[in-house]
Amino acid sequence: MKLPKDGLSATGVTKILVCGGAGYIGSHLVQELSTQQDYEIIILDNLSKGHIKSIPKGIKFEKADIRDKTALERIFSKHKPDAVMHFCASISVGESVADPLGYYENNVAGTIYLLQVMKKYNVKYFIFSSSAAIFGNAKEVPIPDDARPEPINPYGDTKFVVEKMLAWSENAYGLKYICLRYFNACGAHESGDFGEDHDPETHLIPLILQVALGQRESISIFGDDYETKDGTCVRDYIHVTDLATAHIRSLAYLIKENKSQSFNLGSGEGYTVKEVINAARNVTGHPIPDKVEDRRIGDPAILIAGSTRAEQILGWKRKYNTIESIVASAWKYHKTHINGYNY
Repeated sequence: MKLPKDGLSATGVTKILVCGGAGYIGSHLVQELSTQQDYEIIILDNLSKGHIKSIPKGIKFEKADIRDKTALERIFSKHKPDAVMHFCASISVGESVADPLGYYENNVAGTIYLLQVMKKYNVKYFIFSSSAAIFGNAKEVPIPDDARPEPINPYGDTKFVVEKMLAWSENAYGLKYICLRYFNACGAHESGDFGEDHDPETHLIPLILQVALGQRESISIFGDDYETKDGTCVRDYIHVTDLATAHIRSLAYLIKENKSQSFNLGSGEGYTVKEVINAARNVTGHPIPDKVEDRRIGDPAILIAGSTRAEQILGWKRKYNTIESIVASAWKYHKTHINGYNY
């Protein structure tokens, strides 16, 4: 994707600190950003979830944790970034219910330290990887951009707390930010060289593909008695490269307009768990046995977001419009990286 001619390079903003840039979404953002000229990318990652092999050659890397304020100050002093993109959150709903304090420590306290150092070094622009989980059991589906946030689990609440902090920080310090709210990032880079590799893996599509690869006997369906068309949860699935494109467009908009904004990034339609499993069966040619288990605490029945504002203001359009195309991209990566980046 090419930025508009009046994008970042025209304003002199060229150094971008990507926090969590060795992780799943962050690494795909770096892949897309690194193909464009006039950018200097610095990755900050503690590698607790990220992978050193996902970092392209020539990209500057700093191993650090955003909760380490001393390390943050060293990195900001050394690299003098013009903008920050933040992908460092812990992301498991179930884990957040079991360990809420750990989630607030990383997702909220870590972001506070990051914003404090940005303020000290006069870094004005911030792109936040938020979540449509802030909306909880939304009353309107697809969830509109101006829906009222009512998170129902600690993970969603940590994202909402940060969004509120950003609004107050703009009021007090002149910070300009964009919050991008989305649900299930999925798929893999079109090259098949970069993809999803979590330990433990909790995301549906890679778990399904592990069955196709013979790494697990079946895929678990957590509840089949929801009020949906087949009884299983409905979720939005957005390809990770489409998300990367939205982040790049958001940064260009932020610099050009100097205006904070929030955008939902969704498909406007969702797929049930069973529909995703069937798509994987069609793509892989594997029967993929499934097993119904009890519901998980904190799982809403339907989570689908709209993206009207992002489409109208950012000109964002998804390249991957079907669940089959998303699963096919993930399959291309996983079948050649059976053990992820430890292939």
